[in-house]
Amino acid sequence: MMIEGRTNILENDGPEASLRGLPGAIVALSSLLVIPSIPIATGIAILRYRLYDIDILINCTLVYGSLTAVLVSLYFVGMVVLQRVFVLLTGEQSTLAVVASTLSIAALFNPLRRRIQSFIDRRFYRSKYDARKTLEAFSATLRDETDLEALNDDLVEVVRETMQPAHASLWLRSETSAEGEQAE
Repeated sequence: MMIEGRTNILENDGPEASLRGLPGAIVALSSLLVIPSIPIATGIAILRYRLYDIDILINCTLVYGSLTAVLVSLYFVGMVVLQRVFVLLTGEQSTLAVVASTLSIAALFNPLRRRIQSFIDRRFYRSKYDARKTLEAFSATLRDETDLEALNDDLVEVVRETMQPAHASLWLRSETSAEGEQAE
């Protein structure tokens, strides 16, 4: 009986037996390649065509992620230090340390957020930072300049630098047409 079982196994090991598992292997291999390529292709499309305003999402993630890390670390360090101070002064733990740490974190939230936002803008979003600096410089020029032709040139240049359009021009209404409209 043993010999018969072995002969049956040997008879089934021909080329037809190895081809029967081939479609399953192809499906398994293709699923290993196709399934991971879907999120990769989606990520490439989002980054390449700026879908879903991903730059805003990345900016907010960087700002609020780092802000959260800084605030959490300040909270725990402040709480531990204040708790140690209260133990040294009174000999027992106090909830005043938690309250003081929470209030200090609430007071630090907006100033830290502004500083982290400006750091991230300067570091990663240089064009946005440069655009803001360009507009600030133009507003200072606008206050000081009285020559309309120089302001026209400056305005067109500022729009080119900040918005980066394909074409920029400035049309001003002539003084004669403005007077004609007022007379009517």
